[in-house]
Amino acid sequence: MRKILSLTRKVCEEYSLIEKGDKIAIGISGGKDSLSLLYVLSQYKKYILNDFEIVAIAVDLSGGKNDYSKIKEFCENLNVDFIIVPSNVFEIVFEIRKEKNPCSLCANLRRGLLNSKAKELGCNKVALGHHRDDLIETFLLSLFFEGRMSTFKPSSYLSRTDITVIRPLLYCEEKDLAKESINFPVLKNLCPADKNTQREKAKSILATLESLYPNCKEKLFNAIIHKERYNLF
Repeated sequence: MRKILSLTRKVCEEYSLIEKGDKIAIGISGGKDSLSLLYVLSQYKKYILNDFEIVAIAVDLSGGKNDYSKIKEFCENLNVDFIIVPSNVFEIVFEIRKEKNPCSLCANLRRGLLNSKAKELGCNKVALGHHRDDLIETFLLSLFFEGRMSTFKPSSYLSRTDITVIRPLLYCEEKDLAKESINFPVLKNLCPADKNTQREKAKSILATLESLYPNCKEKLFNAIIHKERYNLF
C-alpha cells in the first residue's frame, strides 16, 4: 500500500486535490477501487495531512438488496462515518426504462444522489476511485464509441451543485489496487449488466493493444496527461 499512498500523495500535490479544511465525501460502490480509496485517504489523513474530514457514502442502487454490514465495520475500524443512500436506480434503469445501454443513465442517477447527499452533509468535495486504467479506458470509449477524444480530469468543479469531484487514485494502476485490496470487504456486484458493458469492451481493446505493443498503456497515459504532447489541429 506504500506505493499507492505515494502515488496518491503525488497526484494530490500536483493538482491540489486535497486542501486544509476540506470535507470530502468518498463515493463507495463496494468494489476494490472505492474501498482502496477509502483506506488510502484515511491513511493520507493520518500520516500526511490531517486538517480535512472524510465521510464514506454508498448509494444503494439495488433497492435494499446489498448487504453493507462488512463495509460498515471496515469504516468503523478506520474511524470513518458511513452513510447509505437508499435508491431504486436498478429498477428505474432495467425494469421501468428498460435501457439498452444502461450505464449512462445509471451513472447520472448515482452521481446525482451521491452529490446531493454530500452537499447535505456539508462536503465541498466528492472523491471517486477512478485509476489510471479507467482514465485510458474512458479515452478509448470516447474515441471508438463516440468519435471524439475525451476523458475525465483529476479535478472537476460542478457549478450546479457547488461540488468539486476529485480522483486521488489517478496515478495508480488497477493491478496494484487489486493486489492491495485482497482482504477488503468487496461487495458482490448485483448489476444485471455486470461484465457486459461498453467499458468491458474498452478494457478488452486495451488488453489487446498491450499484448501487441508492450508498454502502450504507459504511452497512452502519458499522451493523455502531458499537454505538451498534443499535436492535433
